[in-house]
Amino acid sequence: MRGASLFAGLCTLTLVGLGAAAQTGRPGGRGGRPAMTIQQGESCPEGTTEVRPRSCMAPDLPAPSILDYRPRSTLVTPAHLVRRAKYPAIDFHGHPEGLLESSEGLATLGAALDSLNVRVMIAADNLSGDRLQRVVTAIRASPHMKDRVRVLAGIDFRNVGPGWAEKAIAQLQADLAAGAVGVGEISKSFGLTIRKPDGSRLKLDDPELDPIWDACARLGIPVFIHTADPEQFFEPIDNANERWLELALFPGRRYPPDRFPRFEELMTERDNLFRKHPRTTFVAAHLGWQANDLARLGKLLTEMPNVYTEVGAVLYDIGRQPRVAHDFFVKYQDRILFGKDSFQPEEYPYYWRVFETHDDYFDYYRNYHAFWKLYGIDLPDSILKKVYYANAERITKGIPR
Repeated sequence: MRGASLFAGLCTLTLVGLGAAAQTGRPGGRGGRPAMTIQQGESCPEGTTEVRPRSCMAPDLPAPSILDYRPRSTLVTPAHLVRRAKYPAIDFHGHPEGLLESSEGLATLGAALDSLNVRVMIAADNLSGDRLQRVVTAIRASPHMKDRVRVLAGIDFRNVGPGWAEKAIAQLQADLAAGAVGVGEISKSFGLTIRKPDGSRLKLDDPELDPIWDACARLGIPVFIHTADPEQFFEPIDNANERWLELALFPGRRYPPDRFPRFEELMTERDNLFRKHPRTTFVAAHLGWQANDLARLGKLLTEMPNVYTEVGAVLYDIGRQPRVAHDFFVKYQDRILFGKDSFQPEEYPYYWRVFETHDDYFDYYRNYHAFWKLYGIDLPDSILKKVYYANAERITKGIPR
């Protein structure tokens, strides 16, 4: 009788524990250490992790920080390092810093591009006026680089109001005459921080800007535009934010709601802009910051045939969804351009490996961007050629073939 009573008491205690938000005393594993029980749908308390269904336990060792935890993978799989692109590439999203204004800098750039099989770099530094002319003059004076670099022109969005559009179009035409081949990279400050003379935020779809976009259509040039930043930059910086470390390292990448428009607001304005100007060719930088939702990006590309996109700085999202990404690249093979963004020659081979192999579970080049691994998406040669160079050539007059 005493044993039966004890058993009934234990059963009652267990049932009570299952209904509580957190109870201790339940064995957490073979070691018999105490665990906490949570209800279905609840999360484990901070400092614990789920070890069995609805059972949470804290480690008996101090937890390493997010900075110091660097596990060595024991997975052994075939590895195919790709140092050079399989086909000559056009980097549509180049930022070669100060390498374009001197023969020495251009020689350094050329050697790096040769090692990677990047045939042409489009300098997307928003150049205009005298600086653009200096850069173009230096490029044309280089016997080895005059057919390897092209530049995009900038637009000054300050003081938008009466008379602004006429001046902006005149400056754009002068920059094109000086050698620019398009517009961009229009920076994320457009939409985020630039204001009109009356102090209001300059929205991406502001009707006072319509004449400049219509002029780009008339001139037959692409507009390369960077809108917003990753959606997580607009979200609370908490333990559920997968970009926590990056935001902790770079406070300037945080967009609190009391100071900035929301991500969805910017996406709506951007899409309105694209939709209002169907004759203008737009290239959305960074896969439109929608590489984490390729179905949504695909819907945009399907609806708006005037919109293209490029892959700079979002390899971490492409490489973590190899099957979905492969299918996306196949479906939209005529609309995707290669671009790298930050000019770090040692990082390009990661792109080649993702695009050209079916390798499993390999490192990304910046831990603070992504704590997960990458996989190859193994694109066919016909698609590699389009992404690497053919699509950029088709929409951009003035690129050396």
